[in-house]
Formats: sequence, structure tokens, C-alpha cells
Amino acid sequence: MRNRREILRAGLVMTGILAAGLSAFGTGLGLRPARAADDPAVATAQRMIEAFQEALKSPDVRGRVAVLTAPMAESFDLPAMLRLAVGSRWKDIPADKQAALIEAFGPYLTATYATRLSAATGGRFSVQPKSEPRGSGRIVRGTATDASGDESPVDYITNADGKITDVYLQGTVSEAGTLRTNFADTLKSGGADALLEFLRKTTATMLAAAPTPAPAGAPAAGAAKP
Repeated sequence: MRNRREILRAGLVMTGILAAGLSAFGTGLGLRPARAADDPAVATAQRMIEAFQEALKSPDVRGRVAVLTAPMAESFDLPAMLRLAVGSRWKDIPADKQAALIEAFGPYLTATYATRLSAATGGRFSVQPKSEPRGSGRIVRGTATDASGDESPVDYITNADGKITDVYLQGTVSEAGTLRTNFADTLKSGGADALLEFLRKTTATMLAAAPTPAPAGAPAAGAAKP
């Protein structure tokens, strides 16, 4: 017969402990999902939550990029995400230019997420401890809660290797779809070369952003907390 501690542990797993952290909308602290390491898709989402949480400690985009670069390269299938964003034009791009675009896309997407974190203070994010089948991969369902308490779904789509290939906001707004819209005019007017220039210039612009001002009454960056 199981003892009381084992019974309580099993009960917590069955009810689903929510992982608190942050998304593009918010950040917070709390319990990690139960046995996330047993579900590669959930483990990937949790790894990113922890990276976002750590990145928030930096007041500027460059500092947040430094924190996010390695976790995003590990957790996102960047080539697959870029192929989705470019769409049917991808097959017509020469291999050497495809490689250059993938190389530029990683810093671009990382800087995009680092920039979004500028508005993340005061919120929280949770993911369910079990993923669900989605095509040949999985979907990890989560909820973002902003500083005012408003909630919205944020879902991670992963491939068979547990890497993120898309992120859905509000259940229907695809990150890859949004990128495709953003890239469409550039690709139409100048092809792969124009897109490569766009990725590099936009990344540089985001990295040059000024540090995020601290909220009124908040301690300055590096100041001791009570």
C-alpha cells in the first residue's frame, strides 16, 4: 500500500500542476509542470519559460538576446519555422541563400521575442503538464495572463523531435503566419536578397533599442531587492 506522501504526489500529478513563467505577454513565478521531462514537448515549453524569466532580469534588448539566443536555438526548429514563413517561394531559393536566410532568421526571431519582453512586466504564464497530438507532432496548451488579469491562450506546436515550429496566440493567430504576412511584400519586390537585408536590418534596429524604463517606484537594474 502506498504511503500518504506517494498518494499526495500522485494526486498533484493527476490534477496538473501549472508552470508559471511568462510569454510574450507576461512573467511570473510558480510551480513547474509535473514530470515535464517525460513529455519532450512540455519540456521544451518549460525551457523557454525559464529562459524568458531569466531574460526579464535584463533592462535592454541586447541583454535579453544574450540570455535567449542559446535556448531559442535549442528549442525552436528555426529552418522549419522560416520555411513556413516564406511559404511556397522557399523551394525556388538557391541552397546557399536558404542557408544565409536561416542564419539571419535566428537572431531576428530572438530579437523579436526579446523586444516583446519589454511589455511583459507584471504578468504570468502557465502551460499544461501534458501535450496533445497535433499532426506528426504535439501541441502544448498554455495561458498568458497580463498584469491586469486578462487571460489569453498561447499554444506551442512542436515537431516529432520536440522542437517548436509555431506558436499560436488566441488559439488561432499563428506566429509563422504572421511572419509570412510580414515577409510577403519584401519577397515579392526583391526576393531572397531583399528578405535577407530586411532580417539583418530589422534585427540591428531592435538591438539598438534603448533600455526599458523601470516602472515608477521599481528599483533600478542591479539594485538590491528587499
